[in-house]
Amino acid sequence: MRFGLNFFPAFRPSDATTAQYFDQCLRLAEHADALGYHSIKTVEHQFYDYGGHSPNPIVLLAAIAARTKRIRPITGAVIPAFNHPVKAAGELAMLDNLSQGRLDVGFGRAFIPKEFEVFGVSLDESRARFEEGIDIIRRLWTEERVSYEGRYFKLHDVHLMPRPVQKPHPPIWVAAVASLDSFVWAGQHGYHLMIVPFAQQMERTRQFVQAYRTAWREAGFTPGREKVQLALFCYLAGSRNEAIRGFDRPVRRYVEVLTEAVSDWSGTQSAQYPGYDKMVASLAALTPQTIIDNHLAYVGTPDDAVEGVRWHREFFGEIEPSMQISFGGIKDAEAFRTLELFASHVMPKFLT
Repeated sequence: MRFGLNFFPAFRPSDATTAQYFDQCLRLAEHADALGYHSIKTVEHQFYDYGGHSPNPIVLLAAIAARTKRIRPITGAVIPAFNHPVKAAGELAMLDNLSQGRLDVGFGRAFIPKEFEVFGVSLDESRARFEEGIDIIRRLWTEERVSYEGRYFKLHDVHLMPRPVQKPHPPIWVAAVASLDSFVWAGQHGYHLMIVPFAQQMERTRQFVQAYRTAWREAGFTPGREKVQLALFCYLAGSRNEAIRGFDRPVRRYVEVLTEAVSDWSGTQSAQYPGYDKMVASLAALTPQTIIDNHLAYVGTPDDAVEGVRWHREFFGEIEPSMQISFGGIKDAEAFRTLELFASHVMPKFLT
């Protein structure tokens, strides 16, 4: 199995400054590289304490690439709806070169109404812009000259510079949460899958993952070569009670800022996002215990984490946990303790 970290900034200015958060991420990245973690993923969000400290994942991942030797940076995710595909293709190719061919590229549709409002993009256009943007980027990476007549972009005889190191292009991942179409589309195109499970929806998510694997196989891609990355919290300590107590404050902060960011859904509807208008109430009802009980986190001792990983493998099939260990203003001692305990006591159970 492969294990990764997910740097998703979700904290208040009273918890830490942005500079302090990034400093912690870079030091964790260096240590994770030495401990044998496989990947580090970071986000693109705007305007809110939920994710907004990282409006461009390429910037942070470039710094991580410069501080590491083997760990793979992953955009989690670039948003085609908010980025011109030619510019995104060039910047991502540049990061692939800076990392000596270590880059994985994740794309997402975005889901926060305020972001669409500010960028002047309709929520109802998100899927079409997402699919067209990825198509253009992939062609720019693999073809010497690209002409394109799309719904949103028109290109004539474009030669991308620089070219990616990896051939034919860096691995592509698709972020999917609550839309079956997104899971199936990823499988049909041979793209890997990044998922964020939600409480009370695990069975539905499992069915969507099964649909993804079926679409992958039916499209002619080799069964078992698909990758599914699962975003989870992780907080480990010497005893279960100590971990549960320590997890409480930062995860409450995380839920608080997430609920704030999606609050516009209470008055917003889009056919592209079925059920999102009901999401606010369900998120606000999350507690640290429901997060633990619904298998959205590894919280406890390393033995508890081992059991959690086994549960997810049994439930979803082969997965790659992508773990948030620095969220809600967690201090260095907590984050580094989790990083080291997981690497020394959990990872060896699954890497042989």
